[in-house]
Parts: sequence; structure tokens; C-alpha cells
Amino acid sequence: MSETYTDSHLREILTRTRRVAVVGVSMNPVRPSYYVARYLCLRKFDVVPVNPGHAGKTLFGREVVARLRDIEGSVDMVDIFRRSEHVPPIVEEALDAFPMLRTIWMQIGVEHEGAAEMARARGVDVVMNRCPKIEYQRLFGELPTGGSAPA
Repeated sequence: MSETYTDSHLREILTRTRRVAVVGVSMNPVRPSYYVARYLCLRKFDVVPVNPGHAGKTLFGREVVARLRDIEGSVDMVDIFRRSEHVPPIVEEALDAFPMLRTIWMQIGVEHEGAAEMARARGVDVVMNRCPKIEYQRLFGELPTGGSAPA
């Protein structure tokens, strides 16, 4: 099951989003969750790192929290770096903790239609099996064009 998303829809999500909770972020710089969170920070997103195994540590100048409900204030988007079977309780917690949540984003390889439907029923946009770093680079002209990478 692979959903398609229009470029205009993805661009709108990434343009309106300012504060992102990254669930499952790693402290290891070679892990995708680390470099995606770092990239979002460099693009001026306010990133809140979420990982119970690293709670209390500092990453990118921000304190890592254990759970979404530990975040002060709201977030615009929850970016999920957890296996698909772990998604439903994360989405439930996000919907409870952030009444103004706009987007649930599931990383490449992460899909859960039941959790997606739960979020959509609350008016929250859902993106599955995509990476916000890759989409941002593609949509905002940071990737080379013409089908080949630079030498």
C-alpha cells in the first residue's frame, strides 16, 4: 500500500510547519533519525527530540524528552522514526497531547493505515513512507536536477 502525495500538498505541510517532534531520534550521527533531525534544525525548524532512552540529554542544543506528553507547548508535526507496529500509541499520544497538531509524518518504511485513519478523523494530515528531509530538498531546490548527482 503506497499512497501518493501531490508536491503542492507536501510543500504546504513543510511551509506551514515550524515545530517538529522527532520520535525515535538517535544520538548516533550515522543514524537517519539523527541526520534528519539535524537537517531540520539547520533549516530553522524548532525540533524537539523524543526518545526515552536519551531523555535529559542534549541534542542540537535541545533537551531530549522521553514522551510526547513531556513537551511543553504544542508542535505542528510529529515525525515518527519507529517501526510501523509501534505507530498507533504514538499517534494516540500525539492527538491527546497536541489538540492543534497539523501533521503526522511517518518516515520511509513506516506505514500504519489504522493510525493514519485515527489522525485523519481528527483533521490531521498524514504522510507515510516519506522523509521530510528528502521532500524538503526535492521541493525547495536543494537536490540536483537533470537526473544525475554532481560528480
